[in-house]
Amino acid sequence: MYGPLIIDLEGTRVAATEHVILRHQNTGAVLLFTRNYQNRQQLSELVREIRDIAGKPLLIMVDHEGGRIWRFDAGFRRTPAAASFGSLYSSDAVSALQQAYAAGKTIAEDLLTCGVDLTLAPVLDLAWGNSTVIGDRAFHADPQVVTNVARAFIDGLASMGMAAVGKHFPGHGYCTVDTHDAIGKDERTFAEIKAKDLLPFTQLHTVLQGIMPAHVIYPQVENVPTGFSKCWLQTVLREQIGFAGAIISDCLSMKGLGEDGTFLTKAHKVLNAGCDLVILTQQTRQAVREVLDNLEWNLDTTQQARIKALGFVAC
Repeated sequence: MYGPLIIDLEGTRVAATEHVILRHQNTGAVLLFTRNYQNRQQLSELVREIRDIAGKPLLIMVDHEGGRIWRFDAGFRRTPAAASFGSLYSSDAVSALQQAYAAGKTIAEDLLTCGVDLTLAPVLDLAWGNSTVIGDRAFHADPQVVTNVARAFIDGLASMGMAAVGKHFPGHGYCTVDTHDAIGKDERTFAEIKAKDLLPFTQLHTVLQGIMPAHVIYPQVENVPTGFSKCWLQTVLREQIGFAGAIISDCLSMKGLGEDGTFLTKAHKVLNAGCDLVILTQQTRQAVREVLDNLEWNLDTTQQARIKALGFVAC
């Protein structure tokens, strides 16, 4: 059985203090970072070690979008930032789609060979030109171009049996603030957001196995970050759009969720809002244990199936 928490590890091997964390009933996945990587052989050994120690179903994931969002260097084939495919699309759509497909396939092949289940990609935010944290992570400003190129990238992942996670719902590209560091707000109306930013999520929802909400507040809709919002996650994403996959919160450590409340309180808030998995990384082992030990949340059979679908699927 999967737990609802996605945790991280401190180094290139599992520390003694992390054994109990991996085995904990509330742990459902491990998110890897650059500090966890030396080379492909070491990564493969770390993945096997994680699974052996956990002794239960556990997803292993990483942020490999291409471009600057990349965790494993030596031994991995680098792929361009999303914006490069969008830029090419304007002059040569066929080549852009072919290259986006190849990027997705390359990322999936290299990760799966080392036993990593999933990359948290693609970014479906629009390139409004406002957000430095999104920047060239976005494919394009035109939502239809984003949809077309992202679909090719997703098809590349799927060709190797890897799931796709679209982010950051309902769109982070208009918000100027980096929500890693501060609270971000987007003052547009729902109608304005729906007309453009929501389109890639709506058009691709049947080929995405996961969606990650933005830690952005949209006051015209609800005055809480999206991850805390039943309106966004349940009414809009589940009911109106019809998304049936896993909803994965962005990291609880990010300042975009505000300074009020403990990590445990925030974890309960995102789960109550409709998330299936919650990321908690960049914290002490003690802080992670406190959340794991006190989190009162049982994933139902539907949620278990959603999470399982994020794992490797033989093609």
